[in-house]
Amino acid sequence: MYLYSVCDQTKMDKRCETLDKKSCYVCGKENLNKNEIGLTKKLLDKNSKYFYCLDCLAEYLEVDTEFLLVKVEEFKEQGCILF
Repeated sequence: MYLYSVCDQTKMDKRCETLDKKSCYVCGKENLNKNEIGLTKKLLDKNSKYFYCLDCLAEYLEVDTEFLLVKVEEFKEQGCILF
């Protein structure tokens, strides 16, 4: 039987905190996917507490959603851990 140390539990709590369901700061869309969360962090602020859905982020950045989807794939190919 494996017992978690305090350090292990702290790491698990922090990970669970990052897996909480996020909603869009602008339109309120719930359960943002990892690409939407990753884009917000990558393009705006990696420590952001507020997140944008794909459509609202595209509007905020004045680009189209297809451009953002292409960027997601580029970031994934580069090995970015946010996606």
